[in-house]
Amino acid sequence: MRRVWVRESAGWLGALCVALIVAAQVAASARSELLYRDGDSLIVAMFARSTLAGGPQDWAMSSVLFLPESTVFAGLDAVLPFDVDGLLATAAVVNLLALYGALRVVAGRRREGRAPVAWSLLALVAFGLLAATDTSASRDALELASLQLTTTYYSATVVGVVLSVGLVRRTIDRGRGGVGLLTGLGAVAAISTLSNPLFAVWATVPLALVLAVSALRRPDRRRMLALLAVLAVGTAFGFFGRIPFAAWIANTGAGYAQPHLWMESVAYYGGLLADRLSTPLGVVGCLLSLALVAWAVHRTVRAEDAGSRLVATIAWVMPLLVVIGAVALGTHAARYLQPAAFAPVLALVALPRAARLPRQVSRQLVAVAAVLLLIGGALSVPRLSATAQTADPDLDCVTEWVDASGRTGAGQFWTVRLPKLHIENPAHLVQVDHQLNGYAWLVDRRDFDPGEVSFLVEDAQTVQWQLPVQAIPDEVVVCGRYRILDFGDARLPLGPQHS
Repeated sequence: MRRVWVRESAGWLGALCVALIVAAQVAASARSELLYRDGDSLIVAMFARSTLAGGPQDWAMSSVLFLPESTVFAGLDAVLPFDVDGLLATAAVVNLLALYGALRVVAGRRREGRAPVAWSLLALVAFGLLAATDTSASRDALELASLQLTTTYYSATVVGVVLSVGLVRRTIDRGRGGVGLLTGLGAVAAISTLSNPLFAVWATVPLALVLAVSALRRPDRRRMLALLAVLAVGTAFGFFGRIPFAAWIANTGAGYAQPHLWMESVAYYGGLLADRLSTPLGVVGCLLSLALVAWAVHRTVRAEDAGSRLVATIAWVMPLLVVIGAVALGTHAARYLQPAAFAPVLALVALPRAARLPRQVSRQLVAVAAVLLLIGGALSVPRLSATAQTADPDLDCVTEWVDASGRTGAGQFWTVRLPKLHIENPAHLVQVDHQLNGYAWLVDRRDFDPGEVSFLVEDAQTVQWQLPVQAIPDEVVVCGRYRILDFGDARLPLGPQHS
């Protein structure tokens, strides 16, 4: 028992080092824009901090409620003395650690001839290598692995999907019983679907297909059908659980499905792939993904037991179905294809067979790997910290001016989100469109209660204003990439809300 505890603890320590190394590398690249400053990426921090502040709230969310992500961020905010960027950097590390935990569940229990801890760590390393090849600042790039480090782009859903695969595998490996595992599977499906309906597409559909096919071929089909039923019921409960949140869901996501645009979708994703292959690191990332898919197919053919076969099969079936489904529905968002990044990694834990090496050689390899990971993790802490503490004098200029004014202003989505998060009272910056109508999207609708503003914040992303009244600013405050149009005592009325 002690050896097991030591081995598992060593795995978590190694995972922490890998997470620090990967997070520091991604944060040091242009991808840091998505970690710290992207308008979409800030919703979890905004929602969590608003929740901790207390008081009534009336949020306008997308189809995703970000419940697990917000819970984790609020917990970090409550116990750590970090600023927002420090918390976002910490959350990136936590997300990777959570992924390791899910991979460890997929790898199965330790038994003779198996090394699940080592292979789970290797799978996290492979995923980290994929994330390290992501270097652009674009949220629309086909750079999917690094999205796991953000608090917004479905990190909890990714963990939920992988964890579901692991619970299915462990139930199959167990043979008999497994009520606790089935209950856990249903709970994960329900919570994940409640927060993000994409879980049904990423996990429920592929797993149901693989389980249904397995039920036709295996004598223990009752267990396969039971797993399928629990997964389906849990997903259904998740959808029902969304009903009380209906007022907060500004977009159900149904409008994203446009099957008649499938040709445009092919062209869109094809263009993203071409862009990905236009850089050396992009080529490396694609080749690594293809190698993992090939290994998954190989492991499917050579599987030694039902559990290993299921994991290996899902490693290539899941991304295949998701990509086909995304195209068939005419979608245009790279983030929907994330299973193409994380699912192939599951091939590494499908059959975590221990290497047959002399004990002395094995110990030396483990020692060398441990030392390298510890050194890399230790060196990555100040590197990651430095990215979170990078000065932004333009942002500081805006936040200090807004806080000192004590008044309420407005700005457009891509411009105002970052200053809104960093000012003392987020309600003092209202999110509007170019006509000064309230833009109720990923924001607390109570911000619109004042009904008027006295200054506007703009930058290069701001669409030309079309104000509802004639007004000339008394002063224009230049804050680097931002400009503050101060109308003094004049009041600009807000228009009706829309999402």
